[in-house]
Amino acid sequence: MIDEAERGAAPGDRADDPAEPSPVADRADDVAERAAVARRAAEAGAAVAHDSFRSDIAVETKGEDDVVTEADRAAQRAVIASIRESFPDDAVVGEEEDERKTVPDEGPAWVIDPIDGTNNYVRDIRVWATAVAAVVDGEPVAAAIVAPALGDTYTADATGAYRNGEPIAVSDVSEPRKAAVDPTIWWAYDARDEYARACEAIVTRFGDMRRLGAAQVVLPTVAAGGLEGTITNLRANPWDTVAGVFVIRQAGGRVTDLEGDRWRHDSKGVVASNGALHEEVLAAAKEIESDG
Repeated sequence: MIDEAERGAAPGDRADDPAEPSPVADRADDVAERAAVARRAAEAGAAVAHDSFRSDIAVETKGEDDVVTEADRAAQRAVIASIRESFPDDAVVGEEEDERKTVPDEGPAWVIDPIDGTNNYVRDIRVWATAVAAVVDGEPVAAAIVAPALGDTYTADATGAYRNGEPIAVSDVSEPRKAAVDPTIWWAYDARDEYARACEAIVTRFGDMRRLGAAQVVLPTVAAGGLEGTITNLRANPWDTVAGVFVIRQAGGRVTDLEGDRWRHDSKGVVASNGALHEEVLAAAKEIESDG
């Protein structure tokens, strides 16, 4: 069953302590404005990224395996510029360049990923997105994820979750054999045993496996019912997760860490599901770190 504390939680609610006051309980107008800005900013960044998609843009590397392009940086600058028009003093957490890398636990902030799924982007695969989440006191209050090459825009606010303006909800599948689950986030080459265990845990427990290669597309796909769950044992970056997690929760789904506790931006592991299958999805996630 779906944990009622997770189902459609109001922005800022903390499911592990429902009595705790929402950080935005008295800021409805502010939250509505942040939702509108999140969408405008995500659309601005996505437009910049889409202009260079399937072009001969140069591909660079950062770290050993990750890739980046000038489109990532230009899209991030466009997102930030759009946010700054309305909220010039808010903290910004961003993947590229010198932006802050951690989410503050107090005050307003924005968590942005200019191109989530850059490996898809540089391979001319359409599964990538620009993600923007508005956060207050460490909790998301609004999100927008724009996947221009797919023609999809996901948003979430106090009223629910939407795709292209239409309400969405997680699937009602409750039988593992009818479920599809995605192993998300990138496992480094020295953790391929964990990657293999994630895949094995999924294909032995569920009807099918998908790997879309962009967490901020995978997460809203769970929210819209296209997948029943997604798992990783890694401590994911906030720009890869916060917006999509909020969309899932506002669509009636559930997201926890590897221990089954309510997920937050600094949790280890991401276990997201339609709620009805959460225990099965969680069990699969726990197998990743098992040495057999």
